[in-house]
Amino acid sequence: MAEHSAREFLLENGMKHIRSNYRCRRGEIDLIMEDNEYIVFVEVRYRGNQRFGGALSSITQTKIARLRRTAEHYLQRFDPRGNRPCRFDLVIPGPGLNSDCTWIRNAF
Repeated sequence: MAEHSAREFLLENGMKHIRSNYRCRRGEIDLIMEDNEYIVFVEVRYRGNQRFGGALSSITQTKIARLRRTAEHYLQRFDPRGNRPCRFDLVIPGPGLNSDCTWIRNAF
């Protein structure tokens, strides 16, 4: 539900959906979107309970490294010439998943 909510939010904000849940041995990327000339790798983080930290605190250096390796795999496979710029965004759906999302462009 969180990924669906995030995807709909990004579509409403002018982005185009390329792929959901891209997986390889290196890891998984929740959403791959297009924002004009950019390929955008989107990590969706939802925490219903803040007891162990919020969504932002769950993004570790290990998670970032895994996302970067997975994005490199995607780019080698689908953009081998490296013609398009890319970035990593973070989307945090609001409580209840139907409210506005927090969208952090160029998150890492």
